Amino acid sequence: MKVKDCMTNSVCCVKPNTTISDVAKLMNQNHIGSIPVCDDNNCLCGIVTDRDILLRAVACNKDNNTTPVSDVMTCNVCTCSENDEINKAEIKMSEKQIKRLPVCDNNNHVIGILTLGDLCHNGSKIGEHEIAKTLENICECKTNE
Repeated sequence: MKVKDCMTNSVCCVKPNTTISDVAKLMNQNHIGSIPVCDDNNCLCGIVTDRDILLRAVACNKDNNTTPVSDVMTCNVCTCSENDEINKAEIKMSEKQIKRLPVCDNNNHVIGILTLGDLCHNGSKIGEHEIAKTLENICECKTNE
């Protein structure tokens, strides 16, 4: 199964100068936990999650009405292609312990997003054991040894 057969096609994106408050409102309105951040050429330059907002903005007493999302977003975003096999995307999610994987085209434009929910909705096609293992890996507490 390919990523394009499983991913969510409709994706909200914001610009780096969008305020944290506006991003949080967009997340709330769309019932989502992350939003890709794209530059003026609509190329992916980051991603912001509800956890980023909590830990990098709220916990640090940033003014959410004036602080741009670029101050709290994750810059080195792990992505996949719509033509990747699902198991390849699951491996990335497992290794990086991420719940959401932006899907980009060859020009680094966001064309979709693959989430744990998408994997679960397609469990009968993907294999429930594989999804359970991906979830286990994402949630695993890794310690530095």
